Amino acid sequence: MPLPLRSPGGGRPSPRAADALVAGAVLLVVAVWTLVAGLRASEPPLRAALGWVLVLAGCGALYFRRRQPVAVAVVTLLACAVYYPLSAQDGPLMIAFALALYTTAAEGRFAAAVALGAVTLLAVGAGEVRQQPGHRQIDDTSLAMLAGWLISLVAVGRAQRTRAAYLHEVEQRALAAEREQEARARQSATEERLRIAREVHDVLGHSISLINVQSGAALHRLGKKPAPEAGLATATEALEAVRATSKDALRELRATLGVLRRADEATPTTPASSGLALLGDLAERARSAGLDVRTGVTGTPVPLPPPVDLAAYRIVQESLTNIARHAGARTVDVDLDWSPDAVRLRIADDGGGSPEDRPLGSGIRGMAERARALGGELTAGNGEDGGFLVDARLPYAPPSAPSASSAPSAPSAPSAPSAPSAPEEGPRTPEKSPQEGAR
Repeated sequence: MPLPLRSPGGGRPSPRAADALVAGAVLLVVAVWTLVAGLRASEPPLRAALGWVLVLAGCGALYFRRRQPVAVAVVTLLACAVYYPLSAQDGPLMIAFALALYTTAAEGRFAAAVALGAVTLLAVGAGEVRQQPGHRQIDDTSLAMLAGWLISLVAVGRAQRTRAAYLHEVEQRALAAEREQEARARQSATEERLRIAREVHDVLGHSISLINVQSGAALHRLGKKPAPEAGLATATEALEAVRATSKDALRELRATLGVLRRADEATPTTPASSGLALLGDLAERARSAGLDVRTGVTGTPVPLPPPVDLAAYRIVQESLTNIARHAGARTVDVDLDWSPDAVRLRIADDGGGSPEDRPLGSGIRGMAERARALGGELTAGNGEDGGFLVDARLPYAPPSAPSASSAPSAPSAPSAPSAPSAPEEGPRTPEKSPQEGAR
């Protein structure tokens, strides 16, 4: 198998190639030193050959120093223990053991490195003590220096290990922060898409439902073949109502989709004209669909933050849409109760109510999500006196301010909203269960 000379990234040599280069460099230094020393001191061929075998074994073991650091350190130590008493050249084979000892500490085998250093120092000291006076190879000063070198090698290896662990931890933290940032960006994009989907659902669901009811009522009256003057008046009234409703729908839809403008276009800076200030217009459009909408106000109205104002408007709008499409009601009461810390909305009709076993539809779920996103609450169900009742409470101060990049009229998106479904087409026939679908 060919030796990989480069790491997968293409920059530095691979670990195996680096180990091979280090082993080759140490072997070259030891071989040149031994050859130069052999010019001044001769020895029998057998001893010289055995010395070269020990040099090759000690230096060649360095190729495996990262995979088996303790074993390589033991092999190089044994090679030195046999080489120096045997060879007359005294080549620098100790370099191989020093590098292996450093690698043992750098690879996290600190206890083994300390033990090998201590064994080396004790073995050298014991060997020198056994020598006859005047025949020692290493004096006390050299022994102290050897101890200092061994301690330094272990300490430097330990420091390198600590530094590598610190750099790895920093890298992992950076990767974790990057993944968290990407996750937050995806979550923000998802919440923005769901917010826009909810706004489009509310605008189109309300307006198209009213247009459907208005045009259906006009066709019903015209189907009775009234006098030409009465038929013309009916058609004109229906078309005027359809024109007004579609105009309002286009205005709100344009403001809602303003956040999807291209980056090189100017972003809208004025809020969409949707809020409780337009409650009268909303009630008038519902009246054009045949509903008798009665509004009532309790307490002193206060200016609302744009997200709360829009949410209150959308709740009333969605409630009137459901009543016009599904309730079969004639009268609707819209009551606003202004308390010191919140506004309460109650929308009640005199229709047939909703079946008890019918799950709530996407329209009511969307209204409840709006209320929860602003720190409020919303309940919906059959009223005690019949009909259907939507009861919502919205605090004046939202739990968190909307981001500056969002449209000023948009409410804060909930953390895990469910996407609203498209509004149903056409009015309910009397034979079907009342108030299913959007409810």
